[in-house]
Amino acid sequence: MFDLLCLTDRTLCREPFLDRVAAIAAARPAALILREKDLPEDQYQALAAQVMSLCRQAGVPCILHTFVGAARALGARAIHLPLPVLRTLSAGERAAFPALGASCHSVEEAREAVALGATYLTAGHVFATTCKAGLPGRGVEFLAQVCAAVPCPVYAIGGVGPENLPALAQAGAKGGCVRSPLMTCPDPGAYLRQWKEAAAHVL
Repeated sequence: MFDLLCLTDRTLCREPFLDRVAAIAAARPAALILREKDLPEDQYQALAAQVMSLCRQAGVPCILHTFVGAARALGARAIHLPLPVLRTLSAGERAAFPALGASCHSVEEAREAVALGATYLTAGHVFATTCKAGLPGRGVEFLAQVCAAVPCPVYAIGGVGPENLPALAQAGAKGGCVRSPLMTCPDPGAYLRQWKEAAAHVL
């Protein structure tokens, strides 16, 4: 199955952020990554406790982001880290998270992240995206190179949508990451149904 990981950005939401999270969780993505890394860690921890509760009620894995201390305090089992943060963790700290993700932007970074214990990777940005305005995407060939270089699941990020799932799947990606569309679309459930229908036709 070609999976969807939802990355949050509360600044994009028109309604209360937790209402949007609840709607996304009810639509059952493969996981929700709480990527609110601009917050102070204590505020992130307070928000993460609420989001983890919503995800738990919906049966959706919640992956925390960046703040290792907050994740430990909340007993989180999954965290996604920028590679510079992953580099700072001891082997024992990494082992505390059975699901340990890392962001990579080259084959070399992907290999390094896996050597440091990453159990999955995000690779990007694959296509042009508003998150990286003005920067061209690295392309599907880049994604294919990363997928071929590492033994763990790789999720495409950057400009990913239902329309490009065939190319991403052909490159070897396990799934894709979406931020803006799921934060701003009128109906997260309808968007996820569109995604799942597209995935069913490519795999």
